[in-house]
Amino acid sequence: MSSKRRALGQHFLRDTGVARAIVDLVAPTTSDLVVEIGPGEGALTAELARRAGRVIALEVDRALVAGLALRFPGVEVLEADARAWDYRALAAPAGGRVLVVGNLPYSVGKPILAALIRARTAIHEMALMLQREVAERVAAPPGGKTYGSLSILTQLYCDARVASRVPPGAFRPPPQVESAVLHLRVLAAPRVPLVDERRFHSIVRAAFGQRRKTLANALAAGLGIGRKPSQFLSLPRWPPGYHEGDADTIPPHPGCGSGSRRAGDDARHLLLASG
Repeated sequence: MSSKRRALGQHFLRDTGVARAIVDLVAPTTSDLVVEIGPGEGALTAELARRAGRVIALEVDRALVAGLALRFPGVEVLEADARAWDYRALAAPAGGRVLVVGNLPYSVGKPILAALIRARTAIHEMALMLQREVAERVAAPPGGKTYGSLSILTQLYCDARVASRVPPGAFRPPPQVESAVLHLRVLAAPRVPLVDERRFHSIVRAAFGQRRKTLANALAAGLGIGRKPSQFLSLPRWPPGYHEGDADTIPPHPGCGSGSRRAGDDARHLLLASG
């Protein structure tokens, strides 16, 4: 593996069965537009070109772009950084969907995912290959040690599940870690109606930024508010399903707690209290 490709974190998918299974998750039709991230040597591209109406492939490695364009003349192969590409400009074809499929480089998987979530209103569904640990964190349910800000800030906008694990032998060269396919379906609206989306994101990141602290102290430190949120939250108590000392129990959407006060209400109180 060249030093440049090592720096890019490139491990090319070579297993056509895995490629077919990934594409099956989003089941593209001739009415759909698919954006492929990191086509590499074209394992996913071949399957997408056969099934989708239009395919845009984003490849950061200039050395691969020309070969992909020659091999797949019907695919729009662009030399582009998937972290910065303008997904918001995508428009669904009449009667079709916008889908995103990709084998994301391990080194930039989380920034690419963040860019896709920011552009979620232009996207219907995604199937993304990631390092297994990252995929499991995204799809983690409340209460575990893998559950955190990445889980909440993805599940706030998407249904998320780990569809399958992929062994190192499916790639060339084989990575030293296991991969997994993350399947995301974008929701029509966030699970929680937010007063201030940016502030909500800040609160969530602060809550999980220092896991050894109590939730109140982590919020106070992360938000720079100087006192425990429990002293000025307009809540008579921490609701069932929440524990002041454990951020891992914060549910990402209404209905996860068992009490009468919904998670959405609590999020709104947090937003108002931290202002």
